[in-house]
Order: sequence, then C-alpha cells, then structure tokens
Amino acid sequence: MELSKYLQDCSRAIPEKQQLLIGVYAQALEIIPRQLCDDAGFDATNILNKLRAQHAQGGMWYGVDINNEGIADNFEAFVWESAMVRISALTTASEAACLILSIDETVENPRSTVGAPPAAGRVRGCGCTH
Repeated sequence: MELSKYLQDCSRAIPEKQQLLIGVYAQALEIIPRQLCDDAGFDATNILNKLRAQHAQGGMWYGVDINNEGIADNFEAFVWESAMVRISALTTASEAACLILSIDETVENPRSTVGAPPAAGRVRGCGCTH
C-alpha cells in the first residue's frame, strides 16, 4: 500500500500521459491487499479504506491483519518480507506486462487461412472488426 501511495503522489506531479500509466500501476499494486482480504473472507473495501487512511497519516508499515480482520502495523507484528523478493516479483510482473503490451500482431496458422475468403473490414492480425 505504501508503494501504491508513493506512486499515486508522484503521478500527480507528471503532466503528460505517463501520469495515467503510473496511476494505473499504483492501482494495480492495491490488488495485493485486496486479494488477501478476499481470500480471508473480509470486506476488502472497508479494510482498503482503512489502509489508505492510515498510510495517508504516515503509517507506512500498515497492512492487512488476517488474525483480527482489520489492519495492523506489520513491522511491530513481525510480518516482514525480503526486499529482494519484492523487487524480483515487481520486476518480473512489469516485464511480463510490457511483453504482452508490445505484441502488435497475432500469429496465425497458415493452414487455417488456406482457401478461406478474405475477411472484409478486418485489420490484419488483430481478429477484430473496425
């Protein structure tokens, strides 16, 4: 949540389209505590609102408290995670997203298009009509 808050704050200082990209990335990071809440059967909206409020007040170590259905200071509760693991996970996820977004043409099986009439109004490779 703290990284999400930091990126949201930074995105407000960027005037161009990168602001939207960073803002969406920050929102994507909030999926982690939301998924923890969903898996535990908690009201994710309520807990995420509490987390956002706590992080806005400077509680940078607060996270989801699975034991008490709320939020807690994870540093004091000894819930720690290796920075290298987090960096590796974020880097891998970002690279995978960039790879998916960089694909601009669908690969087609040449045998499936032999003898087929040309599709009118279709953009080559994307499979959708425009």
